[in-house]
Amino acid sequence: MGRVPAVAPRVVAAHIHAFFGLPAEVLPGLPAPVYALDAGRMQFDAGKIIQRLEGEAFPGCRKWIGVVEGDLFVPIFTYVLGEARQGGRCALVSLCRLAQKDGPDASPQPTVLERCAKVALHELGHLFGIVHCPDPLCVMHISGDVHELDQRRLALCRYCRRQLDQRLCQP
Repeated sequence: MGRVPAVAPRVVAAHIHAFFGLPAEVLPGLPAPVYALDAGRMQFDAGKIIQRLEGEAFPGCRKWIGVVEGDLFVPIFTYVLGEARQGGRCALVSLCRLAQKDGPDASPQPTVLERCAKVALHELGHLFGIVHCPDPLCVMHISGDVHELDQRRLALCRYCRRQLDQRLCQP
């Protein structure tokens, strides 16, 4: 959604397929979600975007993840890296805070794409009803910033994996 580098959704789709074993495809891009812009915060309301996307039809898609260029928030947090409704159909990933742009420690592109994939897998887990995990290495463990996100593996722990497998067997 918006000016997202074409490689970002392709990386997300590849990781969904590789790590969750699910088919994934990249859909055509959508315009920036200006309807959800909070002018006072200069951020996009993730809930409004999800509500709008859940009203859309994406034939053949059981779940979908929107990759957004803009900064996202939910009313109780200053910002979020991603957002999903537990058990919902649609999730979001924001690229905005995944790159540390200031100073000599600027994030290289592969790191940003790995972070994007981790957030997408985390949010997809929520779409399948998986809650936050206490295992600090599991991708379902909560991450408040990129430093915490970097500590996560690109994988589910065995408990979250079992939950996902059980939910995938459900109609």
